[in-house]
Amino acid sequence: MYSILQTLFFSYGHRLLDYPGKCAHLHGHNGRVEVEFVSAELNAQGMVRDFSEIKAELKNFLDGELDHVTILAKDDPLVKLLKEIKEPVFVMQEPPTAENLARLIFNYAVSRGLPVRAVRLWETESSCAEYREE
Repeated sequence: MYSILQTLFFSYGHRLLDYPGKCAHLHGHNGRVEVEFVSAELNAQGMVRDFSEIKAELKNFLDGELDHVTILAKDDPLVKLLKEIKEPVFVMQEPPTAENLARLIFNYAVSRGLPVRAVRLWETESSCAEYREE
């Protein structure tokens, strides 16, 4: 099995409702996303997938939907306020944790036909969440 890893970056704000610590307050991260792709065979160019193709596909999503945006859960009362003042907000059905963001990016990659194995989202230099389907 062959695998490749594409690393991308985006900045975002979020908060976690009903969280007993500092993450209950609005704060931001400079996220690093590592997306691992796999294939049993290489394409005609000898690749799992062209890095520039992957980067373009995923960077468009990150830049267009998540970069420099406040990411909130659908039931967060800030959603309405931010929309009213025309601030960019991305609304998730679930809490905007690193785990759920990793799954969101994974599902997007799958929906674009990319052979994704796993997505890791680094919120900080020492804290990472991973999503994969086994």
